[in-house]
Amino acid sequence: MGQVKAGSSIEVSADPQRTLAAVADYTEVRPKILSAHYRDYKVVEGGQGDGTVAEWTLQATEKRVRNIRATVSVAGTVITEKDANSTLVNTWTVTPSGTGSTVTLETTWQGAGGISGIFEGIFAPLGLRKIQAEVLANLKGELA
Repeated sequence: MGQVKAGSSIEVSADPQRTLAAVADYTEVRPKILSAHYRDYKVVEGGQGDGTVAEWTLQATEKRVRNIRATVSVAGTVITEKDANSTLVNTWTVTPSGTGSTVTLETTWQGAGGISGIFEGIFAPLGLRKIQAEVLANLKGELA
């Protein structure tokens, strides 16, 4: 069982402070930027940054569904969402880039073992990167 990783980045015109605040806003911004792959999104505790708990269902493919209960931690310009139901971790990193920012979203989890794990390690990141790219593009539009 190996670690599976998928990551995507995008340049946005907003400065890092504004960008970080948007990424950490689970009440107003997050529901607006999620793609159609997400459903049943709700904030359980908090709503702004550190200590927030949010739940959603991620429908990555027709058969691949994950029920996520993410607890949020913020350390500087890094926002981490750890799923209580699995080993899945989303890490959002905001870095300065010219007059704007670069936002990187990386998702990691412990993959299955055996043959299915090999296929998961190859194909799951490809599909997840498409989902991440859509969410990041929605964030860019929200910050424009």
